[in-house]
Amino acid sequence: MPTVLITGAGRGLGLEFARQYAVEGWKVVATVRDPAKGASLATLGNAIEIHQLELKDRAAILRFATGLKGRPIDVLINNAGVYGGRGRSLDGLEWTEWIATMTTNAFAPYTLTVALTENLAAGSKKRVLMMTSRMGSIAGNSGGSYAYRSSKAALNLITAGLACDLRGKGIAVICAHPGWVRTDMGGPGATVTPKASVDGLRAVINRVGLSESGQFFNYDGGIIPW
Repeated sequence: MPTVLITGAGRGLGLEFARQYAVEGWKVVATVRDPAKGASLATLGNAIEIHQLELKDRAAILRFATGLKGRPIDVLINNAGVYGGRGRSLDGLEWTEWIATMTTNAFAPYTLTVALTENLAAGSKKRVLMMTSRMGSIAGNSGGSYAYRSSKAALNLITAGLACDLRGKGIAVICAHPGWVRTDMGGPGATVTPKASVDGLRAVINRVGLSESGQFFNYDGGIIPW
């Protein structure tokens, strides 16, 4: 039975990832920040293993990874993220909010991926997905949302770096934009359903190998400019 680890799995895209993998017979290691929000995960059956994890806490990430020592992980999906600084004016963004956004969106996925390197190397698939955003594309920048945009641009750079550093262990690392998805973050006016987004993202995960490692994908498989 292959194993997938999904962060931010209590709702939205993370929950849809968990549902789809569980239906296909995978073991799902799911993390949630608030255990009270894991109720939907618990309905998915015995394939789901739920862990509380605060991604702003580096020590907690390392303890969590230590608890998984020796367990192969086939796919790691760094899905958890926050939209810090939403709606702030040019002079209204506080450094504390910016730092918190960078911590969750960039520092945490880097730390977790590095901490689980040996687990991934022991897996059969050896794939890491960093959930980024088209808003992290420098080529496509239209201004605004500085905390969120910069955190995703940082994550994109981290992806490219880890793709180089983990290639020798056979681990492919990619980042992908999920589309404008109808979740709490995307809002009710979004054009893509969680199912359609995850269907596309899983297709990308399934087909990529080391030759595509380090690339920036759209959920439909297209390439997004850096």
